Amino acid sequence: MINSFSEYLVEEERVVYFTFGRMNPPTIGHGKLLDILATKSGRNPYRVYLSQSSDPKKNPLSYSDKIKHTRKMFPKHGRAIMINKKIKNAMDVLTSLYDEGFRKVVMVVGSDRIREFDILMKKYNGKTSRHGFYNFKSIDVISAGARDPDADGAEGMSASKQRANATANDFTAFAQGLPNNMSNTNARRLFNDVRKGMGLKESKDFKRHIQLNSVSDTRESFVQGTLFDLGEQVIIKKTDEVGTITVLGSNYVIVETADRKTRQWLDAVEKIEESYSPQKHEEGTPAAVTHAKKMTPGEQTEEGKGLWHNIHKKRKEGRPMRKPGSKGAPTKQDFKNAAEATDYMAKARDIISKDKADIAKDKQADKIKHDRILDRARRSRMLKKNRGIKT
Repeated sequence: MINSFSEYLVEEERVVYFTFGRMNPPTIGHGKLLDILATKSGRNPYRVYLSQSSDPKKNPLSYSDKIKHTRKMFPKHGRAIMINKKIKNAMDVLTSLYDEGFRKVVMVVGSDRIREFDILMKKYNGKTSRHGFYNFKSIDVISAGARDPDADGAEGMSASKQRANATANDFTAFAQGLPNNMSNTNARRLFNDVRKGMGLKESKDFKRHIQLNSVSDTRESFVQGTLFDLGEQVIIKKTDEVGTITVLGSNYVIVETADRKTRQWLDAVEKIEESYSPQKHEEGTPAAVTHAKKMTPGEQTEEGKGLWHNIHKKRKEGRPMRKPGSKGAPTKQDFKNAAEATDYMAKARDIISKDKADIAKDKQADKIKHDRILDRARRSRMLKKNRGIKT
């Protein structure tokens, strides 16, 4: 009931902006629509109404789940996202708004649906029908902008693409259609709710496989663990110093020389490929182990069979040993070197055994660092895609 002429004037000027859509499921494209709706409404109220259609193919989310997920995805528009089970189409919206006292209404939709809604809503203005009655002073339908299905980011995102991603169980692609501020927990729930609505099993594997371009062959070999090992001897190219790798970083190594430790980039050092001698190889290094195997009984490598290998082979074949001092016979120094190599092998085994746990920890730490780098790269890529969206 109107109590005064001034209230009558205020009521006549009341205008509301709204949009109506399926949003099944909601995407960053819908987020852009809501931002535009809020901007165009200015100081006027705006409302968001969702359809109640439900079917496995095009509408997998139930009405209540859709409201819940849309509010979580776009919290700043949460109060504008309406719950009213009586509203099932745009004419129901108009009847409800008219009953609230609004006399001017503006609908914001995609450019491809302006004509459809403009004709339909004006057709029933001032007429009683199944939806009820409304008689607005003005009904306008304006564009939220055109959508390019081939574009990246919000402009090219659609609910149909998200349903396809859910069907393919591709959470990585599905996550790219969600706002950056949405938590992983909520993203997973939405993903599985869509899958359940389509009659598919819930997904439990949410690893986001991000394929990044290779930075360099050296970097890729290092990440895969095939470039350097802990305890390996390298030469620092700039100073020609020889040192041992003590730490494997994310994209660097720590090299310990005779008097200091330095951080070196991957391309600043190179391996030393030399045969072992007690003066050239540090105990416990791969080179020391390789040479020791050549000299130790039962530890020979396929190439470069050592002294003890030759002795055992001759004994097994029943061939006589050369007399001491004769040409080709092992010298005392040869036997001394073999004994030292056996001792080095025992020490190397002990060092390797003690370092295995530390090496495993370091590799796990590097793996975690690498995963974080990939995750930061993913977030950076998504920010770049969405940064161009002007709301």
